[in-house]
Amino acid sequence: MSRENQPQRGSLFIVSAPSGAGKTSLIKALLESMQGITVSVSHTTRAPRPGEENGVHYHFVDVERFEQMQSQGQFLEHAKVFDNYYGTSKASVEDTLNKGLDVILEIDWQGARQVRQQFAGSQSIFILPPSRQTLLERLTNRGQDDQTIIDRRMRDAVSEISHYQEFDYMVVNDDFDVALNQLSAIVSASRLTLQRQQIINQPLLLDLLQ
Repeated sequence: MSRENQPQRGSLFIVSAPSGAGKTSLIKALLESMQGITVSVSHTTRAPRPGEENGVHYHFVDVERFEQMQSQGQFLEHAKVFDNYYGTSKASVEDTLNKGLDVILEIDWQGARQVRQQFAGSQSIFILPPSRQTLLERLTNRGQDDQTIIDRRMRDAVSEISHYQEFDYMVVNDDFDVALNQLSAIVSASRLTLQRQQIINQPLLLDLLQ
């Protein structure tokens, strides 16, 4: 296969946020509004929540299977969050990027740090809630957790936010549409870099420069 017929390798985006910042909703809207981008489906040992499907939202596995995959070096990153394990398949991400698709990793700061060490060209985005009160309201209005869990999630949110300086971009999710536009702009800009465009437009450049 000639170089001009090969798909340009996609970009890897790391998106992190404290629980309740609206990360999942923003990513869902981004996927609906842009083509050529997908979310990596992580493995986890936690139980499925109502409405979640295996292989769609997560690959749900038991602790023994997760630890086996971990010992074999199959994860690009892995972390323990809220007493459960989460991990991203290295082979799956590489395969998707090589198909020319951009990939979003929806992971916490621990996983983000691991990925940045292996993917120098990855771009990381941190999403913040507009205020502490709004964050508390969002966690409370879910109606899925008791007060003890909500209090714990608030403490963990503060810990998560303390790592914002490790990221390349910051988006404050106050107005959803504004935050979505900002997220889309980051992805769009990455597709206009010289490295990507000179491969995509190689025939045009050859024609113009001859």
